Amino acid sequence: MAAEEILELSNGRITAKIAAWGATITSLLVPDAHGNLADVVLGFDTLEPYMKGISPYFGCIVGRVANRIKEGKFTLNGVEYSLTINNGPNSLHGGLKGFDKVVWDVVERKSGECPSITFQYHSKDGEEGYPGDVTVRATYSLPDSTTLRLDMEAVAENKATPINLAQHTYWNLAGHNSGDTLDHSIQIWGKHITPVDENTIPTGEIMPVKDTPFDFTTEHKIGARINDVPGGYDHNYVLDSGEEKNGLKHAAKLKDSSNSRTLDLWTDAPGMQFYTANYVDGITGKGGAVYEKHSGVCLETQGFPNAINQPNFPSVVVQPGEKYKHTMLFEFSA
Repeated sequence: MAAEEILELSNGRITAKIAAWGATITSLLVPDAHGNLADVVLGFDTLEPYMKGISPYFGCIVGRVANRIKEGKFTLNGVEYSLTINNGPNSLHGGLKGFDKVVWDVVERKSGECPSITFQYHSKDGEEGYPGDVTVRATYSLPDSTTLRLDMEAVAENKATPINLAQHTYWNLAGHNSGDTLDHSIQIWGKHITPVDENTIPTGEIMPVKDTPFDFTTEHKIGARINDVPGGYDHNYVLDSGEEKNGLKHAAKLKDSSNSRTLDLWTDAPGMQFYTANYVDGITGKGGAVYEKHSGVCLETQGFPNAINQPNFPSVVVQPGEKYKHTMLFEFSA
């Protein structure tokens, strides 16, 4: 599998381009009510910026453990593990060379009614400090005319290990080159967040969002209260109140005001990082578009950040021979 390869997944209505590098969505064309297509994900025209480390996790799958682990340390079965530190005092998104910075193998491609591409990566014992060998699979498919589905699974082969995969696409439903997303509105089916300390590590508290700027239990514009949140939104929501469909919970509904594209996200993960691209700062992307602060929205369904060190959070530990599974459904409508 050539690292440079970018594969196309299309059903005539929506077209995704997905790279073997990081199993990364580099482009996603979605129609509006009039059939006009826009590329609704931030990214680059070529793989070079991704491979050079210029990308702030645009479109990729992050792991072995998404989000932050406090001081890059955890103890499992009496053994203390030390991970690569790459985010202040913490280990973020798997370390310096997480799953977003490796070439995945393409192990299956299907055409027909539900076209799909399956990527696989083998993570070795000790990689970035994590215990045990893990085989990871990610299948992107188009089960419906305007639906993208992602099924992630991982098997811990010989040691217990934390596993928490997330898809890190930055969405802009008006088109990747259309400026900030503060006029997008969002509803999040979460009544609580996990508040964080000064190093963005959860305190362990489960905090109700009622009467705070974090309350998106009803639809609000992203920009309406963002100035009341120092730095912007970068918080894990507890997905505790969504209706279910086919075993998946409704996590979020994102709408662009100007052209009425809507994204409904469904998942079976316990949490979702809502991140408003606070650290994106003048990155030149596709077609010369310059991505500034808040130019995209990340809806990263996940296990809770630092769960490996928080006994009251849902466990992210996978035992040898067991399988981690995580499904995301991106439903577009106009």
